[in-house]
Amino acid sequence: MLRRTAALVSSFAALSLVFLASAFAEPSRLRVATFRCDVTPPLGGHPLIWLDQIKTVEDPLWAKGIVLDDGRSRYVLCAVDWCGLCNSSHELFRVKIAKAAGAEIDNVAVQSIHQHTAPYTDGDAQRVLDKYDNPPKYVDFQFMEAVTDRLAEAVKKSLSVLEPFDTVGVGQAKVEKVAATRRVLTPDGKILVRYSSCKDPGLAAAPEGKIDPFLRTVTFAQGDKPLVRLHYYTTHPQSFYGDFRASADFVGHARDRLEKEEGVFQIYFTGCSGDVTAGKYNDGSPEARERLTQQVFAGMKQSVDATKYEPAGKLVWRCVPLVLPARTDGDRSKEASLAVVQDAKAAPQARTLAACRVAYAQRDDKPLPLSSLQIGDNYLVNLPGECMVEYQLYAAGQRPKDFVAVAAYGDLGPGYICTEAAFPEGGYEPTASRVAPTSEKPMKDAIRRLLGLE
Repeated sequence: MLRRTAALVSSFAALSLVFLASAFAEPSRLRVATFRCDVTPPLGGHPLIWLDQIKTVEDPLWAKGIVLDDGRSRYVLCAVDWCGLCNSSHELFRVKIAKAAGAEIDNVAVQSIHQHTAPYTDGDAQRVLDKYDNPPKYVDFQFMEAVTDRLAEAVKKSLSVLEPFDTVGVGQAKVEKVAATRRVLTPDGKILVRYSSCKDPGLAAAPEGKIDPFLRTVTFAQGDKPLVRLHYYTTHPQSFYGDFRASADFVGHARDRLEKEEGVFQIYFTGCSGDVTAGKYNDGSPEARERLTQQVFAGMKQSVDATKYEPAGKLVWRCVPLVLPARTDGDRSKEASLAVVQDAKAAPQARTLAACRVAYAQRDDKPLPLSSLQIGDNYLVNLPGECMVEYQLYAAGQRPKDFVAVAAYGDLGPGYICTEAAFPEGGYEPTASRVAPTSEKPMKDAIRRLLGLE
């Protein structure tokens, strides 16, 4: 019996060493590859956000990412110029990318950038709609299979050009006159909504409020040669929407402009922007969009200029599965939402929104994927949903001496992930949340685990 126990302990110890060897890779074995794929739907094809049909492609929508290889495992970070990927649609992207990269699915993070001139897709919601009469055509499943096949092929091809990197740089810069809170608090305690495009002089004059003004940049380099840069900034990334144009909007334009100028592959991630927009500085005009582009572009360049490099440290990938319960209150409950879906005379968008709530409620205990990449004292955190900026500020506050960059908009099944206090306060965000108000504590607990603090 003692010999068997000793053998089991020895086996467990060996397995633990294998895990640690994989998780804490020697810097000299690190390699990186970049990939891109055009993910723009065809004219008249898969809708943009909700049911808007594409009539014009102003500029392409891209999926861009990196594959990291430490000699034992592979890890993928991918940013998609789409408004959102929910539930099984998000999983479809991750499954195909994982297979193409030779990675475990838990080691793949796919984050939407959240432009509103791009698709917002929930295959599970479409399946709910399809059970009833006259369903809105919200998801083109054939297109989804085709576009993810193309993306998988791009990922697979990138593996032939994996390049060693031995240096990681991080920098940050303050972006001026872009982001501001959407939740404008009045003297009598009410919340006014300042959307992404605002023509109300009073709302535009209100303070910026609670935001994270810094754009953060991570650079993977071979010596003094930058191979790829990852940028993180926090605002709803749309200057206009609802007019049937496909566009990467001002954050995509800034990203592409810097790539053209530098000749270095650039990727952009959107942070916890659930309650942050550009509405204070945007009236929806082409001139305003160009100003926003210039401001983000300037922030990227300043962040690059401020970048400090050091030898690549140990690589650690953490994955934290998290179950957030669905709402059960009032007209946001599964039962009330299903009644709207079943009403063939209801407005198509109302039925689609209701189907998204039903789809999330039907996940039961299927967890949302959260992950993080640590290299040395640098932490890249990948979160689901439309998180309020509080979660990003909380993450940074947990490691105040380290570099922490946060990308939200992973699996958008839960919709908005608000703070508990936001629900009684009111405003727009709680109305678009599909998760219970009690989500704040488990989210923050998960963030601590992603930062290696629990």
